[in-house]
Amino acid sequence: MTPLYLLDTNILILAVRGGAVWSRVQAKYQLLTAEPTPLISVVTAGELRSLAYQWGWATAKRDQMEFLLGYFKVVDILDPAVIEAYAVIDSRLQQRGYSHDKNDLWIAATVSVTGAMLLTTDRDFDPLHPEFVTRE
Repeated sequence: MTPLYLLDTNILILAVRGGAVWSRVQAKYQLLTAEPTPLISVVTAGELRSLAYQWGWATAKRDQMEFLLGYFKVVDILDPAVIEAYAVIDSRLQQRGYSHDKNDLWIAATVSVTGAMLLTTDRDFDPLHPEFVTRE
């Protein structure tokens, strides 16, 4: 059985843009046919939409973005378990002297609660692995 994946925002950016890197990711993980269907955090949905505005994505890329946001299962951060995981992860990182992007912390909390494996190209998750997230 395929592991449950949670996709970081940068993976969706690759998917929207297409190209060689996305082709390699798709070939390895089969994200568009994987069972169970991969997850994304609602934070990723917001980040991706913001980037579409910032980068002036044309209709084709916006259509691809909408397809992906509709295809992958979106996990809300209002779940009390996600909120608690966020608080624990943030406080532990602060105690260790790490400053961390708050959106990444929400994504990490969502990974922690769902038990999914985080797929990312972002090294910012390194201090969270393997204590709070497993990532590839």
